Amino acid sequence: MTAVAGATFTAAAFNQFVRDNLLETAPAKATAASQLFVSTGPNAIATRVPTQASVTTNQSTSSSTFTDLSTVGPRVTLETGTIAFCWFGASQAHSANDNETACSVAVSGASTVAASNAWQHSTDGVTAGNYVRGTSFHIFTGLTPGVNVFTMKYRLGVSGTASFRDRELGVLPL
Repeated sequence: MTAVAGATFTAAAFNQFVRDNLLETAPAKATAASQLFVSTGPNAIATRVPTQASVTTNQSTSSSTFTDLSTVGPRVTLETGTIAFCWFGASQAHSANDNETACSVAVSGASTVAASNAWQHSTDGVTAGNYVRGTSFHIFTGLTPGVNVFTMKYRLGVSGTASFRDRELGVLPL
């Protein structure tokens, strides 16, 4: 609409050219608290919701490759674009001195990304049975947009038993 001096500004014109445009802003699109908006293309936005999960149970593995524990996860299922920021951590202990324990994150659903040593959080060289708490961060890129599932996985470096408790995972989807 082009405003013209002396022209009548009708309710229909207001609704079409003012109200309807305001309904396309991010505040008008928000349907719940804590939503973020990301661009999904030219002149297009989508809502994303940061999500976290935790498992406090103390559980162990003797696997030297990344695996699930008895209680899988923590696990977060959410809608992502091609990028997601991921924070994960746990208290970790090994049954023997100077041995590695590690946790990482795998992605399934619309994307398939295996847990990897490249972004693992690991501890090594601690006294047997002593828990060490730590957190790591990884940016997943190249994801297939859609519903993706982020799941923590666990391993040890060599023989023995690795134990994990107070496991936490947070994902910020973009």
